Amino acid sequence: MAAAPAHIFFFTSVRPLLISALPAAGNARRGGGRPLPASKTRSPGDHDLQKSITDVQKTLHGHLKSGREMMAAVDNLKRLCIDHYFEEEVESAVGAAMDLVHSDDLLEATLSFRLLRETGHDVSTDDVLPRFTNGAGEFSLALSNDDIWALLSLHDMSHLNMGEEASLHKAKDFSSKHLASAIRYLNPGLGRYVRQSLDHPYHLSLMQYKARHHLSYLQSLPNRKSTAAMEELATAEFHLNKLLHQKEMEEVNRWWMGLGLAQEVPVARDQVLKWYMWSMTIIQGSSFSRYRVELTKIISLIYIVDDLFDLVGTQEQLSLFTKAVKIWNTAAADSLPSCMRSCYKALYTITTEIADAAEKEHGMNPVNHLRKAWAELFDGFMVESKWLAAGLVPAAEDYLRNGVVTSGMPLALAHVLFLLGHDHAAYSDAAKLSADHIPRPSLARARSSDFGMTWAVPRSEQNIQLLDDEAQEGLDGSYRDLFLIENPRCAANDAEEHMRRLIVREWEELNREYCRRRTFSSGFMQACLNAARMVRPALLIRD
Repeated sequence: MAAAPAHIFFFTSVRPLLISALPAAGNARRGGGRPLPASKTRSPGDHDLQKSITDVQKTLHGHLKSGREMMAAVDNLKRLCIDHYFEEEVESAVGAAMDLVHSDDLLEATLSFRLLRETGHDVSTDDVLPRFTNGAGEFSLALSNDDIWALLSLHDMSHLNMGEEASLHKAKDFSSKHLASAIRYLNPGLGRYVRQSLDHPYHLSLMQYKARHHLSYLQSLPNRKSTAAMEELATAEFHLNKLLHQKEMEEVNRWWMGLGLAQEVPVARDQVLKWYMWSMTIIQGSSFSRYRVELTKIISLIYIVDDLFDLVGTQEQLSLFTKAVKIWNTAAADSLPSCMRSCYKALYTITTEIADAAEKEHGMNPVNHLRKAWAELFDGFMVESKWLAAGLVPAAEDYLRNGVVTSGMPLALAHVLFLLGHDHAAYSDAAKLSADHIPRPSLARARSSDFGMTWAVPRSEQNIQLLDDEAQEGLDGSYRDLFLIENPRCAANDAEEHMRRLIVREWEELNREYCRRRTFSSGFMQACLNAARMVRPALLIRD
């Protein structure tokens, strides 16, 4: 079996979810940015937005005397993606969480644990779970009849595992089992909420998508006095962000049509909405509108380069294409076919513009880092192209390692890193930006045609197939198939279980960096987490 070039940026069954999420809230600071000056953000809806913010502040101040109520209120703010307006109140809740994490109340303790880990505080499961387990570390069956929200909170907490935390694995198994069995006895609205929480766990899911579901649930409750102001604010922000996303899409469309690559390379993909959804998901916040537009341009060019390698170029042309990128001079592309020359000039221009903008805004020009990231991507594509041309079957580990690069994720995240502009002194060494050092969104290493689609479809052999929406020639290699070739005694289910363990391990690695914030800024890690949520395989969340 030959391994063909990868389909970059795996786009799972979350696509319909993302379409529904387009109007959903980003926020002004989620991702570590600064809000735009008021003169740049004013709109006809700003007056209503400010009134809603004031109303929510009044509600929150009414909860300040109760740590538990304050924690619940902040949890609602975070779930609705409007917590960025209330930094002081959130900080106050974090202070309360430091005390409540030792509570004998399951809801208080687990909610506090999650808030502390999400905000980068060092907290151990030993501070929470032993009080709710027996001597063998097993959860008490009596908890199955406890408050349903406490079990939901335990389930949410369990997905913040940073590795070697067996108690969180047990918490996940216990809460999943008892929540699933409780659904039939709950009122329909709460039952749907629990089912949705099991299918799409909070920490692993797109915040925009979860926010819409949480808002719908709150709006279905008979007593909404404590959340009415939050609902109004979330609704107002949903609307404002919908308008902003529409404007960004229009700008990207104009750029893409003016570029002319769709006409020059008719076999290439022409999917602007799909490309924009990646940027919309990875970089959230009204102050990052320009960043989303620029990142969409980079993502679109990654797709086009992939198509040129898959469908257009000969080995000689692709080799010259790769050399031109390494030289990083538009004159180096003069001997290339017209479509490659146009693509190269576009990626050169856009990357240079982003580097210049980063220097102007943040004081450092990252063009050398970014050109090396492009060179790594081209080298990865060349490796895959040579495998296919020679009919070689790569080792599964080699295929996976190269797939980290050809996923396109390290290149995209390198641009995100410099667009955000945080802690540049820490990234002065170009090696920090290699595929082995940029924090991989869990599954960046898993590649589109490997883990993603395998997990997104049923386990049965006949249905494990590539559900790709692009017309590509040849057959993509699959890590699963390569693993089975190397391990002939393994059944398909064994290979899937092996893949599941790899994915879980990647999430644990991402959680360690996200929760501890030891290497990268919180904004950049939020972007990595968002990307991981974007490509999370469906089967992983079937508890």
